[in-house]
Amino acid sequence: MTDLLVPHRFRGPARSGNGGFTAGALAALLEGEPLGRTVRVTLRQPPPLDTPMAVTDGVAVDHAGAVVAAAEVVDEPLDPVEAVDPATAAAASASYAALQRHPFPTCFACGTAREPGDGLRIFPGRVDDADDRARVAAAWTPDRSVAGDLFAVAWAALDCVGGWTSDLEDRPMVLGRMTARIDAVPEPGTPYVVVGGARGEDGRKVHTASTLWHPDGSAIGVAAHTWITVDPDSFN
Repeated sequence: MTDLLVPHRFRGPARSGNGGFTAGALAALLEGEPLGRTVRVTLRQPPPLDTPMAVTDGVAVDHAGAVVAAAEVVDEPLDPVEAVDPATAAAASASYAALQRHPFPTCFACGTAREPGDGLRIFPGRVDDADDRARVAAAWTPDRSVAGDLFAVAWAALDCVGGWTSDLEDRPMVLGRMTARIDAVPEPGTPYVVVGGARGEDGRKVHTASTLWHPDGSAIGVAAHTWITVDPDSFN
């Protein structure tokens, strides 16, 4: 048994952990080499902040014994979302839907209330217009302050970019499940492109995908997500 702890810096909504960071931190605790394998993490409830969660066989439980998240290695193909050139990705951030109104402005990955060097400030904007094939992109250069958490930070970088393929500002959602494979951790100071793609909806569930592209043209991380629509007042 070991512990999973999500520091306050890595929050998503104001009172709980960023889903991608939490999922990545839990995935890293599974036995074996974390790079190059596909892990599926299901989030059962909002991850508590600054509170140790006991982890046994990939299952994290809170102090009351309730399951917060569960991780498992899976044999599931993850197709990359088509790449976007760096200039297009950088320009797309100007149309980021949350610049005026964000349901979770404190989010470590995409929050507009986070300062440079604190949050990732990944602000994805539309690069495709059709809703049924919506694609968003952002440029991202990791700050040196995340050097000690790069595996979990890679999951965080692949997280919210998927959600912003939908109208997240008008229909807030939180991450319910994320499946990801990280082939190489991002390097501080290196410019990357993060791309998200829509993959369909099913009632309150929204399905998306994302890819982290290295400047050499390789995909160093791929992910698929299931989002659940929520009342943001229950999380902030």
